[in-house]
Amino acid sequence: MARERMLRVSEVRLTEWTTCGGCAAKWGAAPLASLLRDLEGAATGLLVGLAPFDDAAVYRLSDELALVSTTDFFPPLVDDPADFGAIAAANACSDVFAMGGAVVLALNISAFPERLPAAAIAAILGAAAQVVRDAGGIVAGGHTIRSEEPIFGLAVQGLIHPDRVWTKGGARPGDRLVLSKPIGTGIVLAGGSDEEKAEAVIGMRVLNRAAAEALGGGAAPHGVTDVTGFGLLGHCWEMAERSSAVLRLWAGALPLYRGALAAAERGVRTGGDARNRAHLEGRVRVDGAGDAVEALAYDPQTSGGLLAAVAPAEAARLGAAGFVIVGEVLDGPASVELVAGPDA
Repeated sequence: MARERMLRVSEVRLTEWTTCGGCAAKWGAAPLASLLRDLEGAATGLLVGLAPFDDAAVYRLSDELALVSTTDFFPPLVDDPADFGAIAAANACSDVFAMGGAVVLALNISAFPERLPAAAIAAILGAAAQVVRDAGGIVAGGHTIRSEEPIFGLAVQGLIHPDRVWTKGGARPGDRLVLSKPIGTGIVLAGGSDEEKAEAVIGMRVLNRAAAEALGGGAAPHGVTDVTGFGLLGHCWEMAERSSAVLRLWAGALPLYRGALAAAERGVRTGGDARNRAHLEGRVRVDGAGDAVEALAYDPQTSGGLLAAVAPAEAARLGAAGFVIVGEVLDGPASVELVAGPDA
């Protein structure tokens, strides 16, 4: 009978309802790529679709306007309902910002246990709606089903000029790689202190809107993505593959959430670590980075920052907007390198 009663909000710990959470719940990149290849197809007006796939789809509406469309949802990675809703919304909106678009509309994607308190669900939805407003859009509806495991996210639509779409491809030798947020969310949430987890939650709640506006405030970036479930190395590989270039990361320059390095040095790992390593086998060279930093570079991220390849002059400008220079683009066959520093 105890399991049948309606829980109070104060009793809810969302992570106890899940087997995995956040972007670590994503399918591995290898089986996902195989499935998507079977769905590839051309369509009139489709500027960005599955061939190759990117952070969002882009569809031309007119000579001056294109629609950016994406969806993202996952089980809880934090206990607090409001934090979960805010992080899920920031993560979903991030794909629009990674394409250079402006968020205008979102629809909730919800699956909740019937025993979950209505007040907890309201907190999830309310926090998400506020983040979408902060992103420049509005939540206009959605769909909710019953589920033993809570799942939440959003389908987000944005607008962009067809000639100003950013993609993962286009990085050029000589470019600098810049990153707008620290990495380490998965490892910190799995093994950090309460204070360290709280700092990571604050970071995950931050929208990438300001970072995207900074990127768009100068010369156009040559390649952009956001760092999520495939980890920093996985998303670097996507950029390297589409750009036919080498992306070299400097281990000592990577910004880390407080507690991330110490937890990684203790051997804390997440379930997505092995999947990401398997997908990137033969595509990543590590030299002198250390096991802990290497693990953080493979670590699945949730609501991570924007990663961009930009001209050196732009990298200097973007430093004032909170971006960190984390590497460089080199000529050569598509690959990713994680080395100790610029001189390695």
